[in-house]
Amino acid sequence: RSARPELDERLFDFLRQILSLDIHGPFENEFVMRFQQVTAATMAKGVEDTAFYSYFRLTSLNEVGGNPARFGVSVEEFHKWCGEAQTRMPFTMLATSTHDTKRSEDARARIALLSEAPQAWTEAVSRWSAMNGKYRTGELPDRKSEYLLYQTLVGTWPISRDRIGKYMLKAVREAKEKTSWIEPNAEFEEALEKFIDGVLADSEFVADFERFLEPLMAPAETAALALTLLRLTAPGVPDTYQGMELFGLFLVDPDNRQPVDYELRRQMLTELDCLNVGEVMARGNEGMTKLWLTRQALRVRETHAACFGASGEYRALWPAGPRASCLVGYQRGNDVIVAAPRLMMSCGDWEDTYLEIPQGRWTNRLTGESVEGGRREVGPLLRRFPVLLLTRNSA
Repeated sequence: RSARPELDERLFDFLRQILSLDIHGPFENEFVMRFQQVTAATMAKGVEDTAFYSYFRLTSLNEVGGNPARFGVSVEEFHKWCGEAQTRMPFTMLATSTHDTKRSEDARARIALLSEAPQAWTEAVSRWSAMNGKYRTGELPDRKSEYLLYQTLVGTWPISRDRIGKYMLKAVREAKEKTSWIEPNAEFEEALEKFIDGVLADSEFVADFERFLEPLMAPAETAALALTLLRLTAPGVPDTYQGMELFGLFLVDPDNRQPVDYELRRQMLTELDCLNVGEVMARGNEGMTKLWLTRQALRVRETHAACFGASGEYRALWPAGPRASCLVGYQRGNDVIVAAPRLMMSCGDWEDTYLEIPQGRWTNRLTGESVEGGRREVGPLLRRFPVLLLTRNSA
């Protein structure tokens, strides 16, 4: 009622009366049930499948259940949420990619980095728009669609012409502004196809785009690994979507429902037994780092199950120093410590930043290194692998 003052208040009065009737007749039960069924679908089609394709300052925010107006949360908010989850819903599902996400977790991690380099991004988009003006057909495609294309390329590059073409067509039809599934606008869609063809075939643009993207690659891998570690160790039950054991730069369905090469993953899992952490890091572009992290974290959950269950505990760890806000740290139970970096493009190095580790002797399950409890510099803890997973050694 307060959000829609232009609507007749009697409508809300009517709905309130109907939905709160304490009558168990067939009409009332059926009405309430049907109302509940239609509200979810209306929300999905109106917000996720329309508004999210029309409003995209930063497309990594346009995710199912998300709010495009909110650019992230503070570390304090994260810890508060995790504490409440451990208390109230310790078996909630933790999913970062699903069959219904608009972009995979790793594609979102890339795009989110643009929020840390707004000036460089603004200059790049202005430059590309001028460079690609020759591929426009009059005023088509519109600038919003062009902007969506550039963000999508950042999140998925390298991507085939077929994949990006199918995605862009779905996106503009879902937006329902220039064309739609019910009433396709052939002129607009043809202009969009022509624009995509021209942009991807332009060697000058591709070279400029790849120069812009190159500094984002290492921070994007770290951000993806950080998200993976949080999903696997925060309060709740982690869910790994099909194929996301390796890095995957997928878009909305049907792009994220391609066959998964499980034989490749089985082979890589076997290879992990013969690799040291340096060799794993050297094969990061194959996804070996994410697979290594996934396996090691799941093994920790298996060997330290009491730390992660309903009776386990969640305690925030607060780093100190100039880069303290760039690290998320917490302890699960008495025997597991997790730390993951954030805002990697804008935070710089870890000089004079420290993490207080509980007393005792710990093992870094991602590097094999031994770590003594106490005040420890963050830099050395993350030198060999960009996230931290410690388990307490037995007495």
